[in-house]
Amino acid sequence: MRILMLSDVYFPRVNGVSTSIQTFSRELAGKGHRVTLIAPDYGAAGGRAPAYGARHDPQRADAAATRGDTTGAESEPFEIIRVPSRYLPIDPEDRILRARRLRALRPMLATRGYQVLHIQTPFVAHYAGLGLARKLGIPVVESYHTFFEHYLEKYVPLVPPSWLRLAARRFSVSQCAAVDYLVVPSRAMLSVLHDYGVRTPAKVIPTGIDLGRFSPGDGARFRRSHGIGENRPVLVHVGRLGHEKNIDFLLRVLARVKREIADVLLVIAGEGPARASLEALGKKLGLKEQLLFVGYLGRDGPLKDCYCAGNAFVFASRTETQGLVLLEAMALGVPVVSTAVMGTKEVLKAGHGCLIADDDEVDFADQTLHLLADSSLRATLSTRALAYANTWSAPLLADRMIDLYETVIGEG
Repeated sequence: MRILMLSDVYFPRVNGVSTSIQTFSRELAGKGHRVTLIAPDYGAAGGRAPAYGARHDPQRADAAATRGDTTGAESEPFEIIRVPSRYLPIDPEDRILRARRLRALRPMLATRGYQVLHIQTPFVAHYAGLGLARKLGIPVVESYHTFFEHYLEKYVPLVPPSWLRLAARRFSVSQCAAVDYLVVPSRAMLSVLHDYGVRTPAKVIPTGIDLGRFSPGDGARFRRSHGIGENRPVLVHVGRLGHEKNIDFLLRVLARVKREIADVLLVIAGEGPARASLEALGKKLGLKEQLLFVGYLGRDGPLKDCYCAGNAFVFASRTETQGLVLLEAMALGVPVVSTAVMGTKEVLKAGHGCLIADDDEVDFADQTLHLLADSSLRATLSTRALAYANTWSAPLLADRMIDLYETVIGEG
């Protein structure tokens, strides 16, 4: 198949959407399908890895695709076309694709013989994708990655939350009705969409884990590089520092854990708009010596080391449609303490690599203390985590995506 994807976000912007796109695209390419991803150009300032800021040469890319070489300038087994973008005022990490530059790609894309267009995000990519699909005469699939109802109020504080929730629901219903098929990462998110009144055909397909890329990290190396004692109790959290991620909850939990384990440390890997407020809350709670913010880390080395430096991985987001970082931690044998809300309810299975805590600071702190104090329990959960992560294999879930594409193409 020839598959065209369109997204308002991709690496070097680190989040679950970028990871999902990369994971599925690699698997699809590995199974012999030809994938093209159109994503923002973040420019030289946005690049955190070689070639991330590289500009796209349409003639060279088209020639490469004709030869069957879809590696492109970013060393992936699929083609990536970068489109100029501008800053998004409410979140400087994100970009807005320039619609005029997207439209300029249409003549070249029309020669490619794409069979399905997969929209990954609901902003410029959604509307540009619909127009492009009409021009190409191909069906449209869209992934619903983000629980916007509980997201907008964190970024638009001057509007009453009830108005924002209503707007998010109407926005979702309108967008979902415009496509041929939906991909949803969890049954919980699909249930929410059905409650909104969405009736577009949909399939639940979570993002899998590329276990081949999760060879053990070196936790001791991470500890040495950050001056952390080898026996110090360490908790790790990985993810975008967004206001909707409920990381402030983890800081209040940490303050409770500190009462029993004075030298506990929480390592937070990631960046985002909530970092300043989290640092301020940490000072207010007296956690200066218990918090370490390390920013974004490279996925193919430092990030794995960070995960493995932890005695436990902690997570408490209430808005996840899946929660990929939970699977990543378990794939590295790191036991998890987490709440189970929305999509994380389907990722987590009590006792299989994790302890599930109530959405309550006291219970979460108790579960964390229990795990830190019991080395035998940590070893048991670590072994079970590795086995459980194997059931979320990326190739298996990519096969489900291929089945959906074939269905949509057959009905088109």
